[in-house]
Amino acid sequence: MKKILFFFALAAFLAGSGLAQTAAEHVQMGDEAYAVFDDAVALEHYSAALKLEPGSYEALWKASRAMVDIADVIPATDKDVKDRQMKMYTEATALARKAVDANPNDTWGHFQLAAANGKRLLLLGKKEQIEASKAVRAEIDKAIELDPTNHLAYHALGRWHRRMDEIGGAKRFFGSIIYGSIPKGSYAESEKNLLKAIELQPEYANHYLELGRTLVALKKFDEAGEAFQKCIDLPKTTSKDDVLKAEARVELDKLKTKKK
Repeated sequence: MKKILFFFALAAFLAGSGLAQTAAEHVQMGDEAYAVFDDAVALEHYSAALKLEPGSYEALWKASRAMVDIADVIPATDKDVKDRQMKMYTEATALARKAVDANPNDTWGHFQLAAANGKRLLLLGKKEQIEASKAVRAEIDKAIELDPTNHLAYHALGRWHRRMDEIGGAKRFFGSIIYGSIPKGSYAESEKNLLKAIELQPEYANHYLELGRTLVALKKFDEAGEAFQKCIDLPKTTSKDDVLKAEARVELDKLKTKKK
């Protein structure tokens, strides 16, 4: 009888201490932390889930997401910021690739692979960006194909088009000589896709920040100002919103000089 009571007590202790938590429970706790903007704690739980189940699709893409979000807001004044970001974006890309391998038929693995790899490439040279741009686009397109309501995939496509259009005209001609074929992008398509992202999720502040940047490129300065202001005015819905709103304020200030 004493042995039975001991084992019951031990089981209760393990459950209470968290040592008996399953991978699914860790993913759920990670989701709860992510919902209150605590990306670091969320990442701890997703990582714990992966120790228990290395092939867990949910843990893989969500760990990648948390890493990207943490890297995105490392202050520019911090020591070795670019090295730290590159390390996290690279790890996030690897996790997202594993997520796609684990479940190639879900939108979020493909989106997260495009997002993490895209952020990693921005820290590399133009040649690497161009070489990988088609692969990034393919993951975005697959994410949209699998879920046409994935607002973040349309956001990513809008940013992709703007980045490709920035390499335009003479830059494209001479760049193609140096780097090979450069995929064509369009500011108009960037605007179209960011507006689609807003249609799908109008409360997401980052859609308006990136739309504003595209509208500046199109010289639609009044509309750009409205987009930046909307980004600032929206309630906070993600851990990155404080940083994004600060960027929108900077963009608004820069816009004042363009409109004079």
